[in-house]
Amino acid sequence: MIKIAPSLLAADFAELKKEIAKISQADMLHLDVMDGHFVPNLTFGPKIVSALRSHSDLIFDTHLMIKNPEQYLEDFAAAGSDIITFHVEATNHSHRLVQRIKGLGLKAGISINPATSLESLQYLLPELDLILLMSVNPGFGGQKFIPVMLDKIKQLREIINTADKQIDLAVDGGLKTANLTSVVEAGANVLVAGSAIFGSENPEKTIREFRNLGEDAWHQQMS
Repeated sequence: MIKIAPSLLAADFAELKKEIAKISQADMLHLDVMDGHFVPNLTFGPKIVSALRSHSDLIFDTHLMIKNPEQYLEDFAAAGSDIITFHVEATNHSHRLVQRIKGLGLKAGISINPATSLESLQYLLPELDLILLMSVNPGFGGQKFIPVMLDKIKQLREIINTADKQIDLAVDGGLKTANLTSVVEAGANVLVAGSAIFGSENPEKTIREFRNLGEDAWHQQMS
């Protein structure tokens, strides 16, 4: 099933309430939390997530692009996150973090950077609900999709299928209508897009275009 996840990073931060109203037809809201250490940028914390929670029924996937994510799990859970996704590169105890997220009653996701080996996920698969593959080097919005990531998406989809577990495969970075079909055909089913959606003249229309293209490609890939 294709899921569209607009990334708040590309929204107008002076008009966040109005911005998320424009994407009500999406499936998820992708919330990039950056600390200026793990990635070279700063964004927002639990208070913004909490403030938005009462204005949206979307699934909130809070993407922790931060060092020491274990220190903030409870804060983002209390703020209204439905999924907490952290980077395998940011902690030495990924399995423990996944268990803690599950213990908070949330779904657990893990993210990997473009150069990170997929082997790091091998023993986490039984516990995961979502894997987020970065198709750009994280830290800034508006970057171009790294083409070689298509091969990595295919490899990751094969790993998930072999594990015989229902795990969403999300791709984040440089997605747009021009490359969306190839990304889905490679195996992604959660499409994270910031500039392509929030930067469009009509975000609702763009979401429909993403969904239609994605579902067509998904059915083609499954047939």
